Amino acid sequence: MRFMKIKAICVPCLLNRALYETNLVDSSKALKVLEDGCRIIGTYDLDKSVSAIVATEVHKATYETLGTNDPYKYIKTRSNKAALSLMAKATESIENSQDRLKAAVLISIIGNILDFGISSSPESPEELAETFDELLDLGLSVDDTHKVKKYLKEGNKILYFADNCGEIVFDILLIKELKRYPIHLTYVVRGEPILTDATLDDVHELGIDKMVDEVITTGCFAVGVDYKRMGDDLRKALDDCDLIIAKGMGNYETFSETDYHPIVYLLRTKCIPVAEDMGLDLNISVAKIYE
Repeated sequence: MRFMKIKAICVPCLLNRALYETNLVDSSKALKVLEDGCRIIGTYDLDKSVSAIVATEVHKATYETLGTNDPYKYIKTRSNKAALSLMAKATESIENSQDRLKAAVLISIIGNILDFGISSSPESPEELAETFDELLDLGLSVDDTHKVKKYLKEGNKILYFADNCGEIVFDILLIKELKRYPIHLTYVVRGEPILTDATLDDVHELGIDKMVDEVITTGCFAVGVDYKRMGDDLRKALDDCDLIIAKGMGNYETFSETDYHPIVYLLRTKCIPVAEDMGLDLNISVAKIYE
C-alpha cells in the first residue's frame, strides 16, 4: 500500500498552516509552534514520508502547544452558516438541472473551497457567496459521474468520506440524490477535530445522521485516514463496500494508490502536489473515479 509522498512545497505550506491556526488562538506562541513543527519535520526522511502522516504530527503538536483541541471551531461554525445561506440557490440549481446527481456532485465540490490556512484559501467563509455562481458556471473539469451511477444498484454499500465543515452542508444535497437509489449509505467523519474537518458533533447538529443509513468515524486524530489506528467498524466497512466516495485532498492523500477500489474523488485541486499527483490542472472541480 503506497500513499502520496510529501513534496518540498508541502513543508512551508504545512508550517504556514500551523502558523495560521496559531494566530486563531494565541499568536504569542507562534515561534514555539514553528520550532516544534521544524523539529518534527526534521525527524522524518522526507524522500520516503507520507504527507498526511507528517501533517498529523505537526498539527497534534500545535494543538497541544495552543491548549485547544479545535482551533478552527469558530471558522467551522461560520462555514456551515455560509453554506446554509446558499442552500435555496443550490437546491434550485439541482432541481433545474438535466442531471440531478451531476449537479449535486458539483455543488458538494464547490463547498470544498472552505479550507483555510493554505495559499488558495478564501479570506473568510463568507466569500463562498461571492464565488458560488462562478464555480457553478465553470462546472466539473473532470466528470466521471456517469460511471458512478452503475454502482448505485439495489443493496450496494456506498462509503462516503466527508471533509470540511461548510462542505458537509452541501453534502446534504448529494446525500439526498444518492438516497434516490436503493443503496446503503454510510457517512464517515473524523474521529477527532482536526483542521476544519467534520466530526460527529457536526453531523448531529445538521441532522445528517438521520439522512443516511449509518455514520461512523475514522477513529482518531489524523489528516485523512490512518489505516493503522482506524476502528474495526471502519475497517469492515471498507472491506465490504461497493464504492468509496472520498471528499477533499486529505482523503485523496491517504487513499491514493491503496488497494481500495472503486473510489471516486470529489474535490477542488487546491494545491500543486495533489494536482500533479492526479495529473490535473490546479484549482479545478474534479469528480474522478479509479476502478
